[in-house]
Amino acid sequence: MAAPVMDTCHVSCCANRAPNVVSWGRGGLIAFGTCNSVAIYNPEEIRVVDLLNKHTGRVNAVQWVHEPDCSPENQLISGGSDNNVIVWEKLDGKFRACAVCSGHSGPVCAVDAVSLSSSHLLVASASSDSTVKLWTYSSDAAECLQTVAFGSGFMMDVSLALLPGSRVPVLACGGDDSRVHLYVQLSGQFQRVLTLTGHEDWVRGVEWANKDGELWLASCSQDCLIRVWRLFAKTAAEPDLQTDGIIKMKENIFQVSGEEFAVTLETVLAGHENWVYGIHWQPPSVKGDSVEQSLKLLSASMDKTMILWGPEEDSGMWVEMVRVGEVGGNTLGFYGCQMSPDGSMILAHAFHGALHLWHHDSNQEWRPSVVISGHFNAVQDMSWDPEGEFIITVGSDQTTRLFTPWTRKGSSQITWHEISRPQIHGYDMQCLTMVGRFQFVSGADEKVLRVFKAPRNFVENFAHISGTSLEKLLGCNDIADLPEGASTPALGLSNKAVFQGMNPLKWSTTGEFTLCDLASPSPQQDGGDFNSLSDQYKESYFQPLKLAEPPTEDDLLQNTLWPEVQKLYGHGFEMFCLASDCARTVVASACKASKAEHASILLWSTASWKQLQSLSCHSLTITQMAFSPNGQLLLAVSRDRTWSLWRRGNPDLDTEAMFSLYANTSKDTSVHTRIIWSCDWSADNKYFVTSSRDKKVIIWGHAGSGVAVGEGEDARVTSCSSVLDVGDSATAVSICPFLCSDHSYLLAVGLENGQILLYKWKPLEDLSSESDWSRCKDTDACQGHTMVVKRLRWRPRLGRGGHGGQDSKEEQAWVQLASAGADHVVKIFDINLSAL
Repeated sequence: MAAPVMDTCHVSCCANRAPNVVSWGRGGLIAFGTCNSVAIYNPEEIRVVDLLNKHTGRVNAVQWVHEPDCSPENQLISGGSDNNVIVWEKLDGKFRACAVCSGHSGPVCAVDAVSLSSSHLLVASASSDSTVKLWTYSSDAAECLQTVAFGSGFMMDVSLALLPGSRVPVLACGGDDSRVHLYVQLSGQFQRVLTLTGHEDWVRGVEWANKDGELWLASCSQDCLIRVWRLFAKTAAEPDLQTDGIIKMKENIFQVSGEEFAVTLETVLAGHENWVYGIHWQPPSVKGDSVEQSLKLLSASMDKTMILWGPEEDSGMWVEMVRVGEVGGNTLGFYGCQMSPDGSMILAHAFHGALHLWHHDSNQEWRPSVVISGHFNAVQDMSWDPEGEFIITVGSDQTTRLFTPWTRKGSSQITWHEISRPQIHGYDMQCLTMVGRFQFVSGADEKVLRVFKAPRNFVENFAHISGTSLEKLLGCNDIADLPEGASTPALGLSNKAVFQGMNPLKWSTTGEFTLCDLASPSPQQDGGDFNSLSDQYKESYFQPLKLAEPPTEDDLLQNTLWPEVQKLYGHGFEMFCLASDCARTVVASACKASKAEHASILLWSTASWKQLQSLSCHSLTITQMAFSPNGQLLLAVSRDRTWSLWRRGNPDLDTEAMFSLYANTSKDTSVHTRIIWSCDWSADNKYFVTSSRDKKVIIWGHAGSGVAVGEGEDARVTSCSSVLDVGDSATAVSICPFLCSDHSYLLAVGLENGQILLYKWKPLEDLSSESDWSRCKDTDACQGHTMVVKRLRWRPRLGRGGHGGQDSKEEQAWVQLASAGADHVVKIFDINLSAL
């Protein structure tokens, strides 16, 4: 079988901020909504194995359609803010959208389904349009069976089951009226048969379980309580006996086809200290020829904890069996919970989308496990480190994240993971650039640039996780005299360095923050008084980590920050783009601008962090900049539809080596007619490329000369390619630093619709036939993004990260491409150069 041209190596994403957006299937796969997609995640392999793209709005609810015999599911239901419910079915090993249920006039917030036969599904969906709709699905077709209206009320969750001893569906709805409504299908229509009261605030979740011919219903609420109800056939119950002095729970009776059913309140569970958003019964399991349901209930709350409940064997009283969760931190709590099919793992998803996974180890203790992570808002920019061993990303979720490949002990499979969160900011992040192996500059929606340098604790852990030699890293000049870590003071935006043997923050007698030696405790500490803020609030300050595997979300938030070493002031508006030269001696920055006076490029020295120069040419925001690989030229593209090229002066004659305008286009000479979004250089310095909203991609250089740009005597910079029309706004472009086997250049183009295109380009004298461009590969429905491609970056080394070195003959056939999208996703693709 021929090797694929383009294979997805890594997908970084997180769950959407919705309670019903995660579902764990009997086959071991976890489905969750991430932006407009449904991600299929394998917790054993610790990677996303598929992305289902069909929704045009945020996915709010996901639910596997469980099989009665507990076999792996082949169907999946999802609902989104596009007001649609989609039925996905597994065909030939791949999930595809088989039916789109349209009819709601508001976002869908909850879905559930029950199998009525081998080919017939009943689907329920709740929406913010104050209705619950029932759908029937069979043979790739779905139709609306009934709409249940709730006036001005909202139903937060729905759950479907079959009544004991029958095939009659029963629907439970929990809503903002603090009640649980039960509907049963009678004569083809669902009718309300009972309303269960008791909760004192919005009911956030409901879920059925079937045990020994009885249905158990759990409901959770914002009143911090969980109620467990039991539904059974009255005829199958024991006859009423005369009992004196024994309190008996009230039975709510309803009839279906002449048969009586009763619902009683089994227990009320109190243990959470904040709103309970999610509940989940332990999945049933097959034992012998029968299916057994364990009465274990998992709950997740905004108090940052999950609790596993169950009845005691002797007394039958429901008790708290296990409690896990976060302690402290600056995040809100959990939105939902799920349990693995065998009950050995439990999962929660948090307010900011992070997944938290615990497993039951051989010592019968629950321990945190490695899980994927990602941005929970648009990813704006990214940069590879000079050695290509890790990638740093920034996003509108106000975080900077670092990803690197990791090989599990005892496994040969390589997976990418977030091992550090260098910056957690108070403004939306916009741009970054690396200035050395372990140093970067970032810009956000503020006028200040911030410089960060890796602490020693990160370098040590990076060596352990990536398998890189620690001696080699510690011998690097970039990391001499590094602090141990960093912490952020309360109400502060700057990460402060923490040195070994020093307490990060301590109150002085004047009420100011000072650095103190941990080895000399104050006399008040012996008396039990707190003098140190880090003693009182340990969760808010840096604690050194020794990691052999990627860190948990708690550690990422608190113990993997990088200290801020410099602030750069000079811009008048919010930062927009950054670039640095190959020698990492100069950084170029630009901010948002609506006038020429603000559309200047500022150059900074990385040695002194002083401003070197201001370059003025454009009249509107500069959208992207790129230094040539030889560091002699700086390219800038702008919203004013033009590009400018700046050449560095001779360093032998000018110690400052100032930049001067070498070439540029004007509105009259520019080939582009709309905003130029992106630009990049070829590795040989001979060409640069621009891409624009006008759907055009153009390569520029000294046409026909074959020399590097800027080296031709009196040679003009002109277009060297035919105009490539890519069919949609070209928002990102990047040239591979390695030539193809036929000595052509490989380009990746990202579009506004989320698609990524691969083209080969070869310089030709005759451009009239447009034969200089050849299309190699388009991303398919699962590989592409669902929203704008914000940035594309090729790995600066041959080979695939974590697979050894570029010296391997097999690895020399591969390159890697990273993409960042407005759909919150970072992807890394393996590209086979030999297959192009």
